[in-house]
Amino acid sequence: MNYKKPDDSKVRAKKHLGQHFLKDLNIAQRIVDGLSGHGGYDRVLEIGPGMGVLTQFLLPKTSFITHVIEIDTESVAYLEKHYPELSPRIIAGDFLKFNPGDYFTDKFAIIGNFPYNISSQIFFRALEIRDRIPEIVCMLQKEVAQRIASPPGNKDYGILSVLLQAFYDIDYLVSVPPGAFDPPPKVQSGVIRLRRNAVAALECDEKLFFRMVKTAFNQRRKTLRNALKPVGEIPDHPLLNKRAEQLSVQDFVTLTLLAQNTQATN
Repeated sequence: MNYKKPDDSKVRAKKHLGQHFLKDLNIAQRIVDGLSGHGGYDRVLEIGPGMGVLTQFLLPKTSFITHVIEIDTESVAYLEKHYPELSPRIIAGDFLKFNPGDYFTDKFAIIGNFPYNISSQIFFRALEIRDRIPEIVCMLQKEVAQRIASPPGNKDYGILSVLLQAFYDIDYLVSVPPGAFDPPPKVQSGVIRLRRNAVAALECDEKLFFRMVKTAFNQRRKTLRNALKPVGEIPDHPLLNKRAEQLSVQDFVTLTLLAQNTQATN
């Protein structure tokens, strides 16, 4: 197969959709090669394929069938014209409103050059359906990619780090310069891979865990003793003397259980 950059009839990048089309074919190949088959899926969903720079490397793969979801009608028309074999598997819509049960009967992986303005929302949606998604390979703003992959004790460690690391093992794969895109973004980009871990469910109340993590990082300069006051009463514990960035996923589970048990007895 002759891989190609988009032709002269290319789609106009739309600022409100956060579109920056990848044009570096070597990077496109490396992103697709990041799919490891972890979890045994046979379907892959590409989010925001644009003009199909990643898609063309996905389609020849025989270990899975490629589907794409695209909100931009101009991009959908481009894909239908240039990749007619893909047409039955083009979902014209918004991933944030996507119901996997309408299209997939089993697990599927996610791949894509995520629109940077909604990348966090994509991850929160993926978390909601995480048992259907054993693997994610994606490109996003480098700062966000590093944050997601960051271990505890690092200044980059934040809300998404904890919530995603609770359910996925995360690898930072490669950095990508602005010149790899058209139009070039004002920031560096990074590619990460998330593979579902063995945690079927947290030991604690999940909604309270999410609230605990978000509240803790909203005032990350404070000790948790002070930062977590909005959550309610928590029995004294050495972890409360630390700041949010110093806690592992399991530490947050421990604090959530303490808060949960206290609220149950009050």
